[in-house]
Amino acid sequence: MHTIEYYRKEFIGYLEQKTETKQPKNLYEPITYILSLGGKRLRPVLTLLSAEIFGTDYKNAMDAALAVEVFHNFSLVHDDIMDDAPLRRGKPTVHEKWDVNTGILSGDAMLINAYQLFENYRGETFRHLAKLFSKTAIEVCEGQQYDVDFETRDDVTVPEYLKMIEYKTAVLVAAALKMGAIIANASENEQEKIYDFGLNLGIAFQLQDDYLDAFGDPKTFGKQVGGDIIVNKKTYLYLKALELGTQRQRKELLDLFSLSPKDPSAKVANVKDIFLESGSADLTQNKIEHYTEKAFKVLQDLKLPDEKKALLKTFGKNLMRRKV
Repeated sequence: MHTIEYYRKEFIGYLEQKTETKQPKNLYEPITYILSLGGKRLRPVLTLLSAEIFGTDYKNAMDAALAVEVFHNFSLVHDDIMDDAPLRRGKPTVHEKWDVNTGILSGDAMLINAYQLFENYRGETFRHLAKLFSKTAIEVCEGQQYDVDFETRDDVTVPEYLKMIEYKTAVLVAAALKMGAIIANASENEQEKIYDFGLNLGIAFQLQDDYLDAFGDPKTFGKQVGGDIIVNKKTYLYLKALELGTQRQRKELLDLFSLSPKDPSAKVANVKDIFLESGSADLTQNKIEHYTEKAFKVLQDLKLPDEKKALLKTFGKNLMRRKV
């Protein structure tokens, strides 16, 4: 087994080797751009890690890891268009640097490229990977649609929100881990357990992302802090503030989420104050810990050596301590 940083460096090297700006330049240059912006490389690292945990060389999982990363970045390009987001990892988003049409078309090409990478696997391995990827891809789209729908709904519930982030974010984390297990020919039970681990970790990850969107450091977060508040997203923070807040706080929050001011700084500051004063911010952090611990409990049922379980647990703990 290797360290997480080792897997990350190996993957980045493979990504750079496989990424090239072909013709037509205006199709492929935005793809090279978004893939070069960095990021945590969380999902591909999990694919490589999982493959070795279940007994095969991580290099056998490189193409699946790359497919996961390309698909993830495809979804970011299109999400940024839908959210009209100006920044991604501290840099201009694709549609800002080029234009919306370029973002749509380059994103489409990335989705196709992701599918092509699975063609490097054979037989049952290819079939299982392709089936899992198709299921995951449509769930991510469903999660994105729920997210969009929630922006214009005033009756979103916490269970609905948790389902949305499960589909939009967590299923890809879970699939990344399961792909490594598939490539290693792990048993179906082991594949499902590692998927469940990833699913719970993915929910915790998205809740942490929501929290950092409001309370992260702009210098390290990489995205526009307060972006969810500006576009009136009904995050866990928002829903819990409505549930826990005083009548005055609830009214003020609803009023603020009906506004779209040209300068949103005062709105963001006021909403953050309500999140803190209502107890929503603390409760969100508790929920992040709940799903992280739930993921760790799944590890106990996996028939793996303790050192391999410890590596997965360390990865989860580090993920929840992140500031970016």
